[in-house]
Amino acid sequence: MIEGKTIKAQIWDTAGQERYRAITSAYYRGAVGALLVYDITKKQTFENIQRWLRELRDHADSNIVIMMVGNKSDLNHLRSVPEEDGQALAEKEGLSFLETSALEALNVEKAFQTILSDIHQIISKKALAAQEAAGNGPPIQGTTINVADSTVNTKKGCCSA
Repeated sequence: MIEGKTIKAQIWDTAGQERYRAITSAYYRGAVGALLVYDITKKQTFENIQRWLRELRDHADSNIVIMMVGNKSDLNHLRSVPEEDGQALAEKEGLSFLETSALEALNVEKAFQTILSDIHQIISKKALAAQEAAGNGPPIQGTTINVADSTVNTKKGCCSA
């Protein structure tokens, strides 16, 4: 529930597996949000975030909402990616960031609520803008152009010699 509305989401999970790379364009087409999840105990998964982010930005809509998530925060004693590194990369790339523990159900629901709320906000703004552009909303101020201005030279026909 977001703003009193039930939001339904279709979630696809490739788990970062290379075998899904051939069909990534199908994953990206129409996607409005993405959770880029890495394992805080495996530095390589964190290093792969840049590649996945590049792919998203190359193939998905430019307005896609992206959240970076460091998972397995319950394994802090095995951590190889400091939380500060995750936060710094997210800030640099303009992403929201959260650490979670699927095992302990810590921040998992918050991650989904946050990204869905962000998506809902963007889609609601687009719908409002479309409504206003169609003339069903508040008037939009602009410049009036007088097309009947007699001081403008006009050519008649297209191809006079």
